[in-house]
Amino acid sequence: MKVEMENQEGNRIRLDIEVEKEKVDEALEKAYRKVVKEVKIPGFRKGKVPRKVLEARLGEEVLYQDAIEILVPPVLAEALQEKEIEPIDQPTLEDIHFQKGEPAKLQVMVEVEPEVELGKYTGLDVEKPEISIDKEDVDQVLEQYREQQAALVTSEREEVQDDDFVVIDFEGFHDGEPFEGGQGEDYTLGIGTNTFIPGFEEQLIGARVGEEKEIQVTFPEDYREESLAGKEVTFKVKIKEIKERELPPLDDELAQTVGEYESLEELKEEIEKNMRQKAENDSQAKFENDVMDAIAGDVKVDIPEKLVEQRMDEMYKETDSNVQQKGISLEDYLQMTGVTKDQWMEENRPYAEKQVRNRLIIDAIAQKEGFTISDEEIEEKMDEIVKDSEHDTEQFKTLLKAQGYDKMLEKDLLREKVLNFLWEENKKQTEKEQDQDQKDKTEE
Repeated sequence: MKVEMENQEGNRIRLDIEVEKEKVDEALEKAYRKVVKEVKIPGFRKGKVPRKVLEARLGEEVLYQDAIEILVPPVLAEALQEKEIEPIDQPTLEDIHFQKGEPAKLQVMVEVEPEVELGKYTGLDVEKPEISIDKEDVDQVLEQYREQQAALVTSEREEVQDDDFVVIDFEGFHDGEPFEGGQGEDYTLGIGTNTFIPGFEEQLIGARVGEEKEIQVTFPEDYREESLAGKEVTFKVKIKEIKERELPPLDDELAQTVGEYESLEELKEEIEKNMRQKAENDSQAKFENDVMDAIAGDVKVDIPEKLVEQRMDEMYKETDSNVQQKGISLEDYLQMTGVTKDQWMEENRPYAEKQVRNRLIIDAIAQKEGFTISDEEIEEKMDEIVKDSEHDTEQFKTLLKAQGYDKMLEKDLLREKVLNFLWEENKKQTEKEQDQDQKDKTEE
């Protein structure tokens, strides 16, 4: 097989492939074995028509389409591998010469990733946000835990205040008639939680225990029950009890309730550790975003629409997976937020374009700097991933590799290596670091 390649406009490559006539004949024979099972010719049993008879009756061309479908995929795969081409979309067969007893000639157009013309990507002096965890930050999280563990206790007050919880009986009326779903008994409602129709909770403030009160509210225009949407209704409400949240004391018992902590001090240490890790991740993400934006300003690259579409599809599936973990489908989530799939795609297009751009830049820097990921690095990372698995580690690794997980790891590790390089080459020194460098130079 002969393969010639020629670069075209728009990140495309034209492949001219010549296939030996032996492979053409082999494809025709396979096509015959397929077609003969479907053809009926008088005087012969189905599937038993000799090839010469079939071609004489129906013409040699009867096998060509099937033979082409048999021949092209493996030939194209071999050509791409030989020329080390990675398409970003399905290659297009633009022309083919196919004739029995002759070599086949294929002309294929392949779209590949664009060339990236890098500008300056070192010495950019990008600042990484400093990490600072204050005692007040930890205390705020502790207060949130207290709020979560708070108990509702009956209040000695007789008058409803904001943030109270009230136990009520209620019944709703429209045009003087009760409506379905507008009744409730011994219902506990948090004032200020915006659980009920807008305006309902605010009108209970100042009411007293035992009081029966009439409340007028208007249902929203987009209310799910169309017969009530935009309608003014009256609720008769009886306040039966006022409850307040009682926060638990900040002690070891609270820590043990929150999780597997022996003491409050241990909980505080864990909170600070988690907050520091999150702050570090946020700081690193901010640096990566800033340094990639700085590099991109000096880069020339035409981003293929196909790569953007692929990334948007991936983002859509990732979002779908995330909302499903919360027990809701993405379709329902979009409906609740009043956004169509097309609108979601359009809103997220800039993020997809930026992610594609950054990935192309990172790959280009990796190539220019000669960064690679060894098999040992991939194995080490896979060992780290599967070590806590309940499965047999070697079998699990084999399964992951069969699913292409090792290739994904290679890309992740390469990206990490490039970003570490960019951090070292572009980080802006703090005044403290500059003073230390100057001190070192003076001592030398």
